[in-house]
Amino acid sequence: MNTDNLISTLDSERPVLIAGATASGKSALALQIATELGGVIVNADALQVFSGWRLLTARPSKQDEAKTPHLLYGHVDNTKPYSVGDWLRAIEPILASDQRPIIVGGTGLYFRALTEGLAPIPPVPKNIREQSAQMLADNQLDKMKAALDKATSARIDLQNPMRVSRAWEVFQATGQSIVDWHDQTPNPLLSVRDCKALHLTSQPDWLNVRLEQRFNMMIAAGALDEARENLDGWDPNLQSSQAIGALELMNYLQGHTSLTTAKELAVIASRQYAKRQRTWFRKRMTGWTSIGSQEL
Repeated sequence: MNTDNLISTLDSERPVLIAGATASGKSALALQIATELGGVIVNADALQVFSGWRLLTARPSKQDEAKTPHLLYGHVDNTKPYSVGDWLRAIEPILASDQRPIIVGGTGLYFRALTEGLAPIPPVPKNIREQSAQMLADNQLDKMKAALDKATSARIDLQNPMRVSRAWEVFQATGQSIVDWHDQTPNPLLSVRDCKALHLTSQPDWLNVRLEQRFNMMIAAGALDEARENLDGWDPNLQSSQAIGALELMNYLQGHTSLTTAKELAVIASRQYAKRQRTWFRKRMTGWTSIGSQEL
């Protein structure tokens, strides 16, 4: 199905969700839909919210933003944390407005929280997260499992260390099991059945070529200058510093590696990230309409 045929199937009033791996063509599709059918484009990418990384996170260009309204892009300072709960609170008034939302991005957790609801679990204190990480490093997973209640043990994947550690952290922090918190999940803000939910799929070989080409285009467009602007006060532990390629470019600017090596490592990181996204979407978005990016 090409883009024109796809757009012809869309209702001009119905919300559109567009999810897919990085560089799969999501933003271009969203812009074409908004241009032809109207609507406001809303970001659902956890890294494109940060103000300091337009090029490196592949945020829409200023020229594209001038063509149609774009919301929730670059509105968070690089030094600030930003959670899925923050995003849900920001998108709620947009959904209540009279503009049809075209929600586009690569952060699966945002879409999951939007369409399935988000359990109201309080943030886990840093000291508990650090203790959990140390226990995992010390091979104490069995000890963490033993601390879980029977209901949690029956409902989570006990073979997944991240699931176990998350459940352990929540219980330690709140005194309440993670499954009890999940049972308190409110109704979602938006149901998939009330949207046109599109999942752009991508063949790895095709996407890998695009990722390398795109990173080279980012460098040519000034990504190194963007990195220099963020060099003062650079902290790799900040959430914004997880932008793919940021660490590699900073290592180059700080004299730790060559530009060639930095570019190679950034492309590898991009491919690994895209692979994780493809796996997540394939498992979680079975009810969405899948469309091959190569067809558009």
